[in-house]
Amino acid sequence: MNSLLEFLPIIAFFAVYKWVGGIEAVYPATATAIGAATLVAAVAWRRQGSLPRRQLVMLAAFLVMGGLTLAFHDARFIKAKPTIVEWLSAVLFLGSQFIGSKTLIQRAFGGSVTLEPHIWRRLNLAWVVFFTLLGGLNLYVARIYSTDIWVNFKLFGVLGLTLVFVVLQGFYLMRYDKSVDSTVNDA
Repeated sequence: MNSLLEFLPIIAFFAVYKWVGGIEAVYPATATAIGAATLVAAVAWRRQGSLPRRQLVMLAAFLVMGGLTLAFHDARFIKAKPTIVEWLSAVLFLGSQFIGSKTLIQRAFGGSVTLEPHIWRRLNLAWVVFFTLLGGLNLYVARIYSTDIWVNFKLFGVLGLTLVFVVLQGFYLMRYDKSVDSTVNDA
């Protein structure tokens, strides 16, 4: 449920942008996304008594980059927000290769998947590359194409690319997951 809630600000941005239309639509869409991100954070805080790190980063990015967009009436700030979040994620995943006993991807999925440490590291590095490329692609689309195309890319392109990456990752995991081998051997 929390993952679905995380998409609410992006969906709200997209809906308001399409509903208002025109070159100035990015500003009410940004204000709506800031409100939605704040609401999602408040719901998470109420449910859990704290905010997960990822949600805190997303809220801060919306508040800072969205606030700058509205204050300076410049859409370049909100267009750069996904890149900042993706590249910050890449840095965090890369840092987890060297800090702590487990990578971030292992902390996220280690309870449900059994892999050798070198496979976890390889998978973690794949996420570093994915986040880095996705951030660069966002900058490219934001800079080269119209805001209309960027808004569509932000929702459908990023979501589609992420789904393809996760499916490919699933196939990769099936190759190495030791819990699948033991389940098949036990049957």
